[in-house]
Amino acid sequence: MSGDVGERLIFEAEWFDGVAGFTKRFYLYYYPADNTIELFDIRSRKTFLRRTKCEAVGLKDLYVGNVVTIFSRPMKITDVADCFTKSKLGVTIQKTFGILKPDVINKMGEILNTITAHDLHIANIKMVKLSEHDVERLYAGDDNLGSIKLYLTSGPVVLLALLGNNAVTRWRELIGPADSIKARGEASNSLRALYGKDAISNGFHGSSSPETAEKELEMFFTSVKSEKSPLKNTATMHNCTCCIIKPHAVQGRLTGNIVCDIQKAGFTISAIQRFHVDPINAEEFLEIYKGVLSDHGAMVAELQSGPCIAMEITHKDESVNVPVDFRKLCGPMDPNIGKQVRPNTLRAKYGKTKVQNAVHCSDLPDDGLLEVEYFFKILDDGNS
Repeated sequence: MSGDVGERLIFEAEWFDGVAGFTKRFYLYYYPADNTIELFDIRSRKTFLRRTKCEAVGLKDLYVGNVVTIFSRPMKITDVADCFTKSKLGVTIQKTFGILKPDVINKMGEILNTITAHDLHIANIKMVKLSEHDVERLYAGDDNLGSIKLYLTSGPVVLLALLGNNAVTRWRELIGPADSIKARGEASNSLRALYGKDAISNGFHGSSSPETAEKELEMFFTSVKSEKSPLKNTATMHNCTCCIIKPHAVQGRLTGNIVCDIQKAGFTISAIQRFHVDPINAEEFLEIYKGVLSDHGAMVAELQSGPCIAMEITHKDESVNVPVDFRKLCGPMDPNIGKQVRPNTLRAKYGKTKVQNAVHCSDLPDDGLLEVEYFFKILDDGNS
């Protein structure tokens, strides 16, 4: 290995080599002092990538379950490889569990923006419907369990895995005191002060300690390592269309802005979930564009390059043609054209190129339901 410059963090990572047709495993060495990366092929016991700078990857991206793109190769971080890395990350980067409760879902975009602005990374997100049993497990022993159950089962909630320095304490500080009325007096800028109503309808949940966070993440995302939620998604499969926030926009922390604009335009986000689309599924999902668009190969590469966020878009007005109207909000495929002719569309505001154009949306009305089903029935296997 290259000579050390300061400390070195080591992770296990894997990449599906499409040419060779199998998954390769690596040690990923990260040097915080100069933000450089080195890859060592575990099977061949050879250096795969000599120590070099990779602008797209920083310490905030290096956590188990995430996918980082290293020179066009999507690498999934599968584990921490030594005790030093584990202890170092345990102190600096922490994960916590949060819930956006039923009455704040319509403000989800604003809230996600606030979370990002406070330097908490949204490592996972999924909209679900909680059962009474789920609530009992989460709030066992609470004196107000009956009222909490009524409130939390009254509509969909959004589960969050949040990541950041001292995340447990910082998320609890951001949401504020449990009683929203008290919060308005003691922490007027906290989320509960701004969005909550009282001690029961307080808008948010946050884990009370790192140990509790681990248990709650395990409970609602199956395991901290796999980050897959055992709970059924909330897709309605009715008068809907599909929107995908592309990996470059997720990595660029644009999720809150895009969700905010969708909600302000009057659309309802009836399901939302983080996915990492593997090469085979990316090819299959975008097969319709093969031979039609010259950028097809680049579109497939972008979709598999990191986590994306899929949404089912609906509208409370049944007379609205959701796929057609939502496509207008997304704007022209080329953001540069959008900037000229429709500057307030999602692609014009947040896109960079025809491939990295912030969002994918269904082209044809009939495709809306099919694309929602692809993500929320086929890829979200076990929850269909």
